[in-house]
Amino acid sequence: MAEEKLDRRKKYTRMVLKESLIKLLKEKQISDITVKEICSLADVNRSTFYAHYLDLYDLLAKTEEEVLDDMQSYFGQHDFNKDEESIQMTEKLLDYVMANKEIVQILLHENADPNFQKRVMKIAREYLKASWKLTQGHEKNISHYASVFIIGGGLQMVKEWMDDDLMLSTKEMAGLINNIANHGLSAVK
Repeated sequence: MAEEKLDRRKKYTRMVLKESLIKLLKEKQISDITVKEICSLADVNRSTFYAHYLDLYDLLAKTEEEVLDDMQSYFGQHDFNKDEESIQMTEKLLDYVMANKEIVQILLHENADPNFQKRVMKIAREYLKASWKLTQGHEKNISHYASVFIIGGGLQMVKEWMDDDLMLSTKEMAGLINNIANHGLSAVK
């Protein structure tokens, strides 16, 4: 029972520290945030912070890893070559983005780590390229550039969708992203 209580306390402490970081990242860049500010906002002392994280960048990295791990689990569940599964996977990813809009939007913002967006793109590109290689035998360069274009465009669409306060449903947005990825701009006529 005591161990369960400790685990709950650890989870709670990490959650409030993460939430405090996200709140501060809305206002300023990571380099302008201090541990003291995070602790004050989270209502924990500095020694508690350092019991969980090495520094601000460790807190940011662990927060990013949680999101990336969640996203990666969606990619592994579906086959990009099957339209229905591709749309389902995209819709599930967008459901995740919708449920975690604040944190995803902040992590993709310039105040956070600029490499986060690159890491998201790299994960998505690897799944897309692996799927293509299995069935279509694209040359490495062609699949690389095509995946950069598709994933980069899709990611920008998702960022705009979040900025527009999720005006389209996840189903509509997933269909739009997949149609453009599969058929180009002729899909939106």
